[in-house]
Amino acid sequence: MQMTFCPLFSGSSGNSTYVEAGDTRILIDAGLTGKAVTEALASIRVLPESLNGILITHEHSDHVKAAGILSRKYRIPIYANEPTWNAMAKQLGDVHPSLRRIYDTDGDFFIGNLSISPFSIPHDAAQPVGYRVFAGGRSITTATDMGFLHKEVLKRIAGSDIVLLESNHDPDMLRQNPRYSQTLKNRILGRYGHLSNEMCAEGIIKLYETGVRHVVLGHLSAENNTPELALETAVRTCCEQGIAVGQELFIDMAWRDRVGGMYTLE
Repeated sequence: MQMTFCPLFSGSSGNSTYVEAGDTRILIDAGLTGKAVTEALASIRVLPESLNGILITHEHSDHVKAAGILSRKYRIPIYANEPTWNAMAKQLGDVHPSLRRIYDTDGDFFIGNLSISPFSIPHDAAQPVGYRVFAGGRSITTATDMGFLHKEVLKRIAGSDIVLLESNHDPDMLRQNPRYSQTLKNRILGRYGHLSNEMCAEGIIKLYETGVRHVVLGHLSAENNTPELALETAVRTCCEQGIAVGQELFIDMAWRDRVGGMYTLE
């Protein structure tokens, strides 16, 4: 079965990823305005009313902003674990009971043709998760908003066909940013914050060793990173380890302010 993956937006200002297999269509997060998400879907010729679900990774605004609006307008079920539901309830507003889907983070579940495998990630939220989504023997993974790449996370996403992996910030840019308080800097740099470019690059090498051959860099900071710097760090680090980027391993970018590439797995 053909599987399609497209990061609609990925960054500190908002996140949403589209996944499709057969007639099953989902979003992972909806962290922009309802209008922005709807327009992004229209650009890839997807009607929001055709969505079978919105999966939430955690309750921060850049991941849930439009979820309640879209659910009410198009009657789309929202999937999250119970601690996340409790933490995001006020942000979502009223969601019809028939559209509330609560799952156990330690258990897999199905939405149509897709098998969903959530896994815990280290981030400062109620019970944050990443997702590995399977269809027809292929899988894609979203793994952002992590303070570090825990060995259990690596184990859960090993061998994925495509991984959307966080490359949030350059530590030097962050430390020198006069607009960020020291408290905020410490949060981002901490073990429940966000992956730096260097940590992302090291993670790519570990994932490569498990069979991952395609990584998309995501969740870049608007102020403490640039796409060029994130990509250069990842490519250089991999090349230093003898990995032929562009031949043995492909590294792409998910954009903060526009729809990313459309990836199809046969």
